[in-house]
Amino acid sequence: MTTASAELLTVPEVMSTLKLGRSTVYDLIRSRRLVSITIGRARRIPADSLRAYVARQIEEAA
Repeated sequence: MTTASAELLTVPEVMSTLKLGRSTVYDLIRSRRLVSITIGRARRIPADSLRAYVARQIEEAA
């Protein structure tokens, strides 16, 4: 079983994974193409949301 910290990614982790800049990641969040949650003042992206976003991008490119 995975831990909650492994399932929730920080914006810098998503930036690194997608090789995108901070502004682009926040634009994806703002446009709701990438789901995120806020815990206190911290923004977290569920790993499933990131996988779904990548899958949609691959599907659209095909």
